[in-house]
Amino acid sequence: MTRTILVTGANRGIGRELTHRLIADGDTVIALGRDAAALAELGCRTVVADLSRPETLAEAVSSIDHLDALVHNAGIAEVGPVAELGLDVWQRHMTVNVTAPAELTRLLLPAVRAARGHVVFVNSGAGLSAGALWSAYAASKHALKALADALRAEEKPNEVRVSTVYPGQVATDMQRQLKKSMGAPYDPEKVMSAGTAAESIRYVLNVPAEATVHDLRIAPSNVVPHATTMRR
Repeated sequence: MTRTILVTGANRGIGRELTHRLIADGDTVIALGRDAAALAELGCRTVVADLSRPETLAEAVSSIDHLDALVHNAGIAEVGPVAELGLDVWQRHMTVNVTAPAELTRLLLPAVRAARGHVVFVNSGAGLSAGALWSAYAASKHALKALADALRAEEKPNEVRVSTVYPGQVATDMQRQLKKSMGAPYDPEKVMSAGTAAESIRYVLNVPAEATVHDLRIAPSNVVPHATTMRR
């Protein structure tokens, strides 16, 4: 049966790979992102929206009344010591990585409930442990875990499933930019592909409705996961 699935951050990286796979499966995908041109290349229904402005999301998704799954994939990451991170950095992380997913979930819950659907949060290894330089990003991802856990408990009576996927290092533009900002080398042999990360999310979405994957942690096989490396 064809499902309708909304994917945020669909214009690049994991979100783009996931969108391609879901379309190939025959699902109807609603791709949400900021880059209208990149979204148009996906060949599916699109929603152009800016998660840094959660107050604009209600109008952007007002026409959606049935949703089998909502995948919160979009996110931002900046690194730096607590002593140097300004208020604007903290506010950006909390707005894009936590407040926007919470608001989008609130707006779309009626559509998800109508389908007895599924909400999937794409988190990070940083959502489980934090290392030096990762305070703002990790704090936002810990908060996203709390949002997912609370939502799972609240929506169980409505038969809405809630899952969190925690990818480790993934070969995305975000990963390359982070390595550069940290003055660290980017080694493509020590990251998983965006396609592999997307496949793990697809797996969670395809688990039969009689079961729910609460948490799925996935990391590159050729590195030892630890607090400073497990980052999406």
